[in-house]
Amino acid sequence: MIYWISTGLVTAMLTMSALAYLLHKATIDGVRDLGFPDHFRIELAVLKLLAVIVLLAPQMPVPVKEWAYAGVALFFVTSIVAHTAHGDPWTFNLINVVLLLLLATSRYYHPGL
Repeated sequence: MIYWISTGLVTAMLTMSALAYLLHKATIDGVRDLGFPDHFRIELAVLKLLAVIVLLAPQMPVPVKEWAYAGVALFFVTSIVAHTAHGDPWTFNLINVVLLLLLATSRYYHPGL
């Protein structure tokens, strides 16, 4: 139960974030303000959606799941660094820390890892 709640929350956030990266003007402008080019924003959106598939699909091989967990963790850490360097409110980083903890919880409680 803990695994599915934590995984569901993380994958829901990744899905919403990826869609915002592709469709939401304020988010697109915000990514640009952080100094990232458009191609990187699109790449992140695609990688987030792939991570959602990998994290939710039970038949994925263990090494693929491990890479997905590592990639998502790297995204959260990079987001913390980018928002800190940009001088954004501390709530941005708090959200990312909570999501990083949820990701670690998902990984810890994953039944096959």
